[in-house]
Amino acid sequence: MPDGSPDELLATGQVAMLLGTSRQHVVDLCESGRLPFQLAGAHRRVRRADIEVPRGRSAVLTRDQRRSLWLHRAVAGKLALDPDGVRRKARRNLAHLRAVHPDGRVRDDFGLWEALLDGLLDNLFEVLGSRSPRALELRQNTPFAGVLTEEERLRALAAFRGSVRAA
Repeated sequence: MPDGSPDELLATGQVAMLLGTSRQHVVDLCESGRLPFQLAGAHRRVRRADIEVPRGRSAVLTRDQRRSLWLHRAVAGKLALDPDGVRRKARRNLAHLRAVHPDGRVRDDFGLWEALLDGLLDNLFEVLGSRSPRALELRQNTPFAGVLTEEERLRALAAFRGSVRAA
């Protein structure tokens, strides 16, 4: 029975259901090294912590984290209006990021971003607007650079500064 802990090992079918993608896509992510897994006999198992973005709230965000959250909420607005175009741009950016950073912890983040881009939009919206520690960490390696025009980015930043002053 699933326990929901970060160390819980999930079958590829369970991971696919959580990410809103196919089981074969999860297997492909594992085999390509983009999603860490362990073998249990002949079966792949993925740690829940490697695919789940916790729904809990972070108590205090830094100014940079709040700014990033604000910008990603603007990206979410563009995603709602043009899901295919935004996903296409993010996938191109992700390919570039992988080429520039082929090793290290960020590689796991890239695998999760890919699964989110290929999965249900609701899951992607959740990460873009979440204050959870994992979402904050993921957004440090965002594939959404260039989704907002320079004018949109500047307007979002101005609105962010206005919200900070109002608070």
